[in-house]
Amino acid sequence: MGDTDEKKPLNFHQMELDDRILKGIAKLGWLCPTLIQEKAIPLLLEGKDVLVRARTGSGKTAAFSIPVIQKILNYKQDAKEQQTTVVILAPSKDLCHQIAKVIEDLTIKCGRLVRCVDLSTKVDKVALKHILAERPDIVVSTPAKLVSQLQEGNISVKDSLQTLVVDEADLMFTFGFENDLKTVLDYFPSVHQSILASATLEKDVMELKKIILHNPVILKLEEPEMAPASQLAHYHILAEEVDKAAVLYTLFKLQLVKGKSIIFVNSIDRCYRLKLFLEQFSIRSCILNSELPAKIRCHTVNQFNQGLYDIIIASDELHVLDPSVNEKKGQKKKMIKQIAKQVESEAGVSRGIDFQFVSNVINFDFPKDVNAYIHRAGRTARGNNTGSVLSLVSIEEKEAMDAVEDHLRPGYEEGDQVLKSYHFKMEEVEPFRYRARDAWRAVTKFSIREARIKEIKTEMFNSEKLKSFFEENPRDLQALRHDRTLHTVKVQEHLGDVPEYIVPDSLKHVTGITTKRKKSFVPKKRKTEKADNPLMMEGIDYGKQRRV
Repeated sequence: MGDTDEKKPLNFHQMELDDRILKGIAKLGWLCPTLIQEKAIPLLLEGKDVLVRARTGSGKTAAFSIPVIQKILNYKQDAKEQQTTVVILAPSKDLCHQIAKVIEDLTIKCGRLVRCVDLSTKVDKVALKHILAERPDIVVSTPAKLVSQLQEGNISVKDSLQTLVVDEADLMFTFGFENDLKTVLDYFPSVHQSILASATLEKDVMELKKIILHNPVILKLEEPEMAPASQLAHYHILAEEVDKAAVLYTLFKLQLVKGKSIIFVNSIDRCYRLKLFLEQFSIRSCILNSELPAKIRCHTVNQFNQGLYDIIIASDELHVLDPSVNEKKGQKKKMIKQIAKQVESEAGVSRGIDFQFVSNVINFDFPKDVNAYIHRAGRTARGNNTGSVLSLVSIEEKEAMDAVEDHLRPGYEEGDQVLKSYHFKMEEVEPFRYRARDAWRAVTKFSIREARIKEIKTEMFNSEKLKSFFEENPRDLQALRHDRTLHTVKVQEHLGDVPEYIVPDSLKHVTGITTKRKKSFVPKKRKTEKADNPLMMEGIDYGKQRRV
């Protein structure tokens, strides 16, 4: 054990990888492998079955993609015919697109030698049948989609499959994919390499391990479930519904939140309610939920990563419909089916989606369980970046917060508070609270429904009708933004400004107000402030509240 610890970390060029893969890695800007990549890639290149457990943002996708591509390149040196040798399963379309994109980037220097097909992409049946007839090297799919193609005979891997990868394995059984996975295995050869990748090692994952893996190596890295306290700060504010809205409005309007932010809510309706609320104060945001087409969701995330906008409101719907809550006859089964269908399209925005350079995660609705909190928090402080999580917690959600506190406590020193109290004096921002109350009430069920319909229609139109135009005019693609206003709630123009008189004296120097003046002001970022600085509330006499 001591000898292993003394060994220097391997670099990519020391793993006997093909030069074409190394060039792809270099183009992606990856200087050295992450811990999970360093441990997993050599084992996978040896052909061993591996169960990979590593926290969100640790580089699991590349950990299995790189050896898969290397094995294909090795196989093709002596192969006499084109065969599909790799199947990668993921629980949602978004994750399938993400995996396919990583493989595309890694094989950019391989020409057409390594071909990858994403079955979750909406393609005409005839066209898809033709594509599969060419036997692509890698097939990426959701379990249900793969089953339908296998049953129709459009794809056959009984004699050719060499590697099976199951990503986000902890979702597969929990939400009804058990039968699909067992059906898929009937179409596979008995001998092949299998890889399970998961952020957790729950009971369902271990059950899946028994079915798929044979004498596996279990890589359970001795690392925390999320980034350490030095890299990721956790805060909470106790507030009820309307006060949550007031806090959010104050934080964004006075620019006390710095950098890119993801706001999590627990339902699609809450997504639109919050967006319509922020619109009334000229705070732009975009929405991410399972109702929107998969291509639009991926496009939204890509534009967010590119910095086109700073706020995403995301629904984490998986944990709203908890099958353990409702035990009425017939209702539980119906609910599970509903969740399974939902997972197929979304799998929860907090799970696995590759958000980049996120400074803040804000839980407007506190997650229903510990795992949901961990995955949400994993959207920030990725790699070597820092970040913060701010949770707005009502009385009803206090129990769920205590459960998270108890779960994360072992990683902290005795006496330390994990989710630190972010002292926010509502009485100092009473005018903001007054405005927020009126704006929150202005968002009716009717306006939410209209907003949902309008957003879906608009996005579908952009997705289909303008596709050919944007292919010919890529520069005009910038015009296709996802944070435009929905206008289903009457917006009063004056609410977009913040009059000086409603800003607390203790905050005026933070927002740039140093002298009294009658006109309204629009807060400006000070030159001394860093753009990527996480949550900051400076200048309020809230005790020893430090910068987040």
